[in-house]
Order: sequence, then C-alpha cells, then structure tokens
Amino acid sequence: MTTDGLRLHPFRGLRYATDRVSSLTAVTSPPYDVVVRPDGVRHLETADPYNIVRLILPQAPDPATRHLQAAETLRRWRAQGVLATDDRPALYVYEQSKGGLLQRGLIGALELNGPVLPHEDVIPEVVEDRAALMREAAANFEPLLLSYVGQGTGNGATGVIERTVLTTPLLATTTEDGFSHRLWAVTDPGELATVNEDLALRHALIADGHHRWATYQRLHQEHSGNGAASPWASGLVLLVDSARHPLQVRAIHRVLPHLPLDDALAGLGGAFRARPVEGPLDTALAELAETPGSAFLLASGPERFCLLDRPDPDLLDRTIRRDRPEAWRELDATVLHSVLLDEVWRVRDHPSEISYLHRAGDAVEQAAKHGGTAVLLRPVPEQTVRQLALKGVTMPRKSTSFGPKPATGLVLRVLDEEA
Repeated sequence: MTTDGLRLHPFRGLRYATDRVSSLTAVTSPPYDVVVRPDGVRHLETADPYNIVRLILPQAPDPATRHLQAAETLRRWRAQGVLATDDRPALYVYEQSKGGLLQRGLIGALELNGPVLPHEDVIPEVVEDRAALMREAAANFEPLLLSYVGQGTGNGATGVIERTVLTTPLLATTTEDGFSHRLWAVTDPGELATVNEDLALRHALIADGHHRWATYQRLHQEHSGNGAASPWASGLVLLVDSARHPLQVRAIHRVLPHLPLDDALAGLGGAFRARPVEGPLDTALAELAETPGSAFLLASGPERFCLLDRPDPDLLDRTIRRDRPEAWRELDATVLHSVLLDEVWRVRDHPSEISYLHRAGDAVEQAAKHGGTAVLLRPVPEQTVRQLALKGVTMPRKSTSFGPKPATGLVLRVLDEEA
C-alpha cells in the first residue's frame, strides 16, 4: 500500500571527520555497482585506508565473512572517530557540478510506502547480497538516485535548495572524475515543513538503485513488527527535481566473459546481420547510435568491433512476449535478453555469466581481459522510461544508467542511531 505522496525524513548523517583522513576525495567512491572489480576496488583501497569501498565492497573469501567484516569496520571507524554522527537530524542539500553540468537535490530517509516507481527488474542474487550487508551493518551506505517532476522554480523544495546553497557548505571536494561536490544541512523547521508540503504532492522514479530499493523493502518486511516509526521503514535516497535539473540517461553494457566473439558471431545463424565496423571505440559507438531499429555493438577488445542489426522479424515475433506495450517490445535490452541471450546464445542471466558495466571502455577492457564479448547498447530516452513506469511496466534489468550519480561516502545513515 502506498501513501499519496513522498515523505522525506531528516536523519543524523554519519560523515567522515576531515582531520582523520587524507582527504574527502581519497575516501569517496562511485556507487558499488559502478566500481569495476577487482581493479577498481584495489585502486580505491590504496587511495586511503579509510576509503568507503571497504564498507560497500568488502573483500573476503565468502559472503558471510565479507558482510561481517564491513560491519566490524564500520563499528571500528566510528569508535576511532573516523566517522562521526552529526548533532542534529537534517535533510542534506547535495550539489554536483562539472563544466556546464549542475545537479542539486535533497538527501534524506524516504518512507518506503510512498509512490516510488521502479522501471527495471532486479537480479535476486544482488538483492540478497545487499540485504545481507545492510542487515549486518544496520546502515545505508549510499543514497539511491530518485527523480521527481517538481515545480522547477524557486518555490517548494527547490526553493529550499536554492536558498541553502547561498550559505556555507558542510563540505566541498572534487572527485577523480572531475565532479565537484558540496553538501549542506537543512535543520530549520520552516524549511523542512516547506519540503514536506511540496513532496507530499509528488511521486518519484527510481533513476539509479533498483537493487538497493528492493533491499530496503526486503529489510522493512523483516522488521515489519517494529511499526511505521522503525528506521527500517525508510531508506537513504537523493531526490532530484528533474524539472529543474534534468538527469542524463546512458546505457549499461554487458560483458559475456565465457563467450568469445568468434563463437558469438558463429552462433547467430542469420538471427541478425553482422558486419565489422571501424574503431576506435567512439567511432564505432557513433555508428551504433545512427543505426535504425534494434542494433548492438560487439567488441572483443579495443581493436575489433562488429555491428549487429536487421534482426529476423519472425524470430522477434516468436521470442518476445506479447503482453507488453510495443515500446517495451522494441527496447534494445528486451531484444538482447529475449532474443540473443535467451534464444540464440543461451547465456544465463547470472552474475557468473554476465557482467554489467556502466562505461563502454570498461566493458571492452573486461571483454579483452577474459577473452569474452562486450555487448554495447544505446541509451533509452527518459520519457520512454517514465511512460513505461507509469503503466507499471518494468524494463529488463540494468537497462539504463541515470546520472550523475551521487558519490558514495559523503554522508551515510546508520539505523541504530534512529532505533
């Protein structure tokens, strides 16, 4: 059951003590599912002994040990004063900027029974892993990215944000990707009431973080006996008014580590037309973008690219389910999973068989490293995503990558502070 609107609660943020770490830049991380493993994990671990990656992607031989290790690390860092809890509950204004790109939103604890629209399916194994980690640590380590269509003016929640950014921030840093980040705390009762009144009229779209949202919901069910006031009844999110700050939408690419490119091409059997295209990667991606209809770019490394297009209409008709809107049936991700992965190549949608990477270059690099195939996709327009979500239709898992994504490590939420 859902409430009529969104309810975003203040919380006492857990933040790094700047005098205990080399820099905020050195302890932050991209979201857990953007970090390329294991190379990216090692890079972040060596940036600073207190890098947040040790909490979101702990390294140990088995899952139970990993999750216990993260919880123990969190307790130790808090005891040592590396992470300290803010004195007062707050909503946090968060700003990201790079060049001409500017995004601002509110970080808070969002009630899980509000009108939040998912647009992608999830992978059960990933939800189970995230749930075990959050359950053991009793913490939300990184905010989801949610968008809502607000007034797009200086009124309501957006007005609160734009008044707040005129004051001195709690922190400011620039991460490796060139993005500048600033954070403010909003504690004034009047400003909080303005946010609450505005968001009570809104619904949100999950832009990034479907697995963490599903994790929040699972953990809430486990703690349902604690009532609506339970800290498990809400989850850490970043809410962005897309009328004011439109999100960017990018594709999420696939790597099939056990399917060499030659085998992938040999197995097509006329299902698609296949033809080599010239590199480098940006040139090949540009050709993919200009190709009409369903199309994919395959790569085995930075020197070899092949474009798939013109799928067999009879094969599409036979393999793609008919009980969905035409916009869903024509999605590249739908065609990829229903036709190529399930029917042609017979690749299971399991973490051991498919990796999902947000950057095309990372996908190509991983395919070359494992002797497999990278399948590169095109982004889906945000309007298509929202229209399907409003109809209650979910897209194939990992269909989109909205951004810019919040950096992980600037503010955490610990549930034992609210119990």
